Amino acid sequence: MEMHFFFSDKVVLLFDFWSVHSPAGMALSVLVVLLLAVLYESIKFVKAKLLHQALVSMPLPTSQQLIEETDQDSSSSESPPVSSTCFRWFLCHFGQSLIHVAQVVLGYFVMLAVMSYNAWIFLGVVLGSAVGYYLAYPLLSMD
Repeated sequence: MEMHFFFSDKVVLLFDFWSVHSPAGMALSVLVVLLLAVLYESIKFVKAKLLHQALVSMPLPTSQQLIEETDQDSSSSESPPVSSTCFRWFLCHFGQSLIHVAQVVLGYFVMLAVMSYNAWIFLGVVLGSAVGYYLAYPLLSMD
């Protein structure tokens, strides 16, 4: 295995079944890796957008509301009801965690593709990251 970047149309990427032996196969592999990098940047955008929407939609509890909820909880002998705000926050956090796991897995796939040391694959990842950033991040400022 080469331990430096090289230009070749023969490479094995990520799995044994993704073996490239022709220029057309390399072009298709570069396109797939480019799209994976665009998807990685898009997931980062979606994660940031969802977090922003969740924080905006969650009401900030005032100290008076916290005191009232505490008084109600301490005065009732039954188990306290689950607050809808807490439940919404839990669902939001759970969704964010799933998106984060998808982002990490995809990031490792892209990293392992680059570690094939094929310069064409590396250029596909760099171009995909640039295109993904160019397409996704201007949308963050739009509401």
